Amino acid sequence: MPKIISGTAHVYGDNIDTDRIIPGKYTKTLDLDQLAAHVLEDLDPTFRERVKPGDILVGGRNFGCGSSREQAPLALKAAGVAAVVAHSFARIFFRNGINVGLPLQEVGPHDIQDGAIITLDLVNGLVEDETAAQTYQATRLPSLMIKVLDAGGLVNYLREHGDY
Repeated sequence: MPKIISGTAHVYGDNIDTDRIIPGKYTKTLDLDQLAAHVLEDLDPTFRERVKPGDILVGGRNFGCGSSREQAPLALKAAGVAAVVAHSFARIFFRNGINVGLPLQEVGPHDIQDGAIITLDLVNGLVEDETAAQTYQATRLPSLMIKVLDAGGLVNYLREHGDY
């Protein structure tokens, strides 16, 4: 997992819940292609057609609220989303995202616009909006979370370290 991630921003608002990320009727499977095919379909029906591998989702407050299903971050990752930036995350979504190897960055108030090119520095906790020439300080991830992301998720990390 690269520690510097750069991509096009897809910006959404506050309280994007896991049912909006992946509708509950699709959570009976862990088929990543199936999850990716339906990601954000109720929130933004055009997202699947517009998202490109390496793009970055940008949310407001309480991103990933609702149920604790792991399929929500898995669906985003399977669709090609490289990372999620939000003002704040529901704690269980944050943990599930890290566990499946999806980088997440919490950044306070920002003015990132849809379509902006943004770069994340996961180690130093920086979010740079290259389009607007603005840099935001994000909450730095603990080194263990960086290691989990480097391994591609918690299961891989535990396998690599003989704890699984």
